[in-house]
Amino acid sequence: MSLLGALHRVRILNLRQIQRLLVVDGSPAARTRRTQLWMARLTKLGVVVRFSRTIGGIRAGSSGYIYGLSGLGQSVLDVRGPAGGRRRRVWETKPHFQDHMLAVAELYVQTVEQHREGGADLLAFDAEPSAWRHFTGSGGELVLVKPDAYVRIGTDTVERHAFVEVDMTTEGLPTIQKKNARYVDYWNSGVEQQRLSVFPKVVWLVQNERRQEHIMGLVKKLATEVQALFAVGLLTVGAKLLSGKTPEKGECTA
Repeated sequence: MSLLGALHRVRILNLRQIQRLLVVDGSPAARTRRTQLWMARLTKLGVVVRFSRTIGGIRAGSSGYIYGLSGLGQSVLDVRGPAGGRRRRVWETKPHFQDHMLAVAELYVQTVEQHREGGADLLAFDAEPSAWRHFTGSGGELVLVKPDAYVRIGTDTVERHAFVEVDMTTEGLPTIQKKNARYVDYWNSGVEQQRLSVFPKVVWLVQNERRQEHIMGLVKKLATEVQALFAVGLLTVGAKLLSGKTPEKGECTA
């Protein structure tokens, strides 16, 4: 049930991520073997589906398999499909979007590991579509804000809230600029602040320092009073950044 819940939360996980989440005792080889047997059994039961694509190519073997929640698995959890739609046989998508979802899943695994090690308390992690927000635009239209995740982490006496955008360098800078402007509009609406009296930091997690500088350049083009809403950091240290354990470009407190 813990695995099915994790798959419902982030939609897909590879075998290594599943092992790090749920099979933590024993030697690395023993954990891998136990996870392989476990996933083979759950696949046979039909509650999860193993995707045709693997991570790492042929040599990765079963360690590179990707798993998703099946329609039966959704029924076991008594949940609907993505965005509240009908249940599906499997939430499989195109490879480039799978890479993006796996990157979000990796951030989730990192935050769970950090919580387990006592580095920070993971209070909430909502991936899309649960993380999405909506508000009424200036013309009365419904506007949708679509972060990849909403994360809430507790450290000592501080709670850190963040809307996370995982950047895979597939979107142009004008698109990112529009996204930033939409977050500013959402902040101005006051809708989010009515929930917990804070507006989460918008944290862009990127793959390299060059991309980090490019997105920070877009943030600096915004009005001075809203620049503090944003932070940009490296995806490899995403969990530490969200908990305030590592420096990043821009503050990361809400």
